[in-house]
Amino acid sequence: MSRFKKIAVLMGGPSEEREVSLKSGAAVAEALRQGGYDVAAIDVTARRLDIPVGIDAVFIALHGAYGEDGGVQEELTRRAIPYTGPGPEASRIAFDKELTKQLARQHGIPTADYEVLRRGDQRRMAPPLVVKPARQGSSIGVHPVFSEAEWPDAFADALRHDDKVLVEAYIAGREFTVGVLDERILPIVEIVVANGWYDYETKYVRGADRYLVPAPLSEAQAAELRQWARRTYDAAGCRGMSRIDFRMTDEARLYLLEINTIPGFTETSLLPKAAAQDGLTFEALCERIVSRATV
Repeated sequence: MSRFKKIAVLMGGPSEEREVSLKSGAAVAEALRQGGYDVAAIDVTARRLDIPVGIDAVFIALHGAYGEDGGVQEELTRRAIPYTGPGPEASRIAFDKELTKQLARQHGIPTADYEVLRRGDQRRMAPPLVVKPARQGSSIGVHPVFSEAEWPDAFADALRHDDKVLVEAYIAGREFTVGVLDERILPIVEIVVANGWYDYETKYVRGADRYLVPAPLSEAQAAELRQWARRTYDAAGCRGMSRIDFRMTDEARLYLLEINTIPGFTETSLLPKAAAQDGLTFEALCERIVSRATV
């Protein structure tokens, strides 16, 4: 057990990812209780915190706005309460897909061409494209666009979730995710989906058709994925934990998709699957993460 004894697990939140966050938080709270911690499970319903007196550290299981955009991290930092995961600035960069793209360009990390649009802007890129709300998670409002006919509805739906929309070139190929726990890089996971698109329903409702862990890759390919995951994690200033997502073309070219600073902790979540492959039970994973909590 870590030096912390009384842990607050933050879950729920005011974002569109509230239901997923409640599931993540409940799983984390139960695992920590099984590990002998005194746990207070806190359902956050607005952009404000009510932390009980005597809490030693906070496990953030808040997905989406407030949990991943740096808001709750700023508040906990101000109160000098240790918490899990990256700090405010790394969270802000990772949550905003435009800032993530800018970070990748600055550090030479391969990523697809893109543009950022707001309502009324004219698009310059041609299909195939992927349309994403710039500040949203869990694939909410994300759509592939393979023809001009698909564009209006995809763009309109993305704008429902954020007034800033990221439009990027569609990268055909395989999808991988790499979990990083500070110095430890977890086994690579390949996400295989029958319809080729890893959307909200696939993630949380029916589950992907297959998660391959460890991913079937050559050692050279796996080494390159680990290298770019480490470089991305460090460039963003992450700490504690993050999950880095990539696409790989048929020619084995890699492209960064995004950084997840508060990855899911549900029964279908990828970081726990990778940790299990690396010998970390769910309970041990949660304990390891909370033991690294810091201000």
